[in-house]
Amino acid sequence: MNAPSASTSVHSPALEFAGRALRALNAVPYTLLASPLRLAVATVFWNSGMTKLANWDAALALFTEEYKVPLLPPEVAACIAATIELTTPVLLVVGLLTRPAAATLLGMVTAIEIFVYPQAWPTHIQWAAMLLVLLCRGAGKLSLDHLFRRHFGCRLAPRLS
Repeated sequence: MNAPSASTSVHSPALEFAGRALRALNAVPYTLLASPLRLAVATVFWNSGMTKLANWDAALALFTEEYKVPLLPPEVAACIAATIELTTPVLLVVGLLTRPAAATLLGMVTAIEIFVYPQAWPTHIQWAAMLLVLLCRGAGKLSLDHLFRRHFGCRLAPRLS
């Protein structure tokens, strides 16, 4: 008896479909993945910053009674948090300084997880995962980072599709 050769083996329609599906998914440009990540994580922090601004006295009370960030007076911690929450989302949405913005928010998420709400790790790990992708891969082509890199010829980060 002869053993069947690899070139004459028959693939099932299910395997062929799975192969086509995987090739299609692998072909999705990074920009189409990065854009919703940028918007999603920006929304979380923007909403938090706007809540602080809407009732600053309540925000100060939270930082005094519940958050209790070590080494910082509550007023300073509240100002820093509000500043980060209102600036970095704007940078993420337009894709400007995306990696530094993501690193800043990742630091904030780490501080929240360690010092404020350690039991909320399922939520924090989702935020961290989104931020890590943006930190490692950047904003993608639909961003001011990409526009400036193209216009000014900056070679600080690899071009992403």
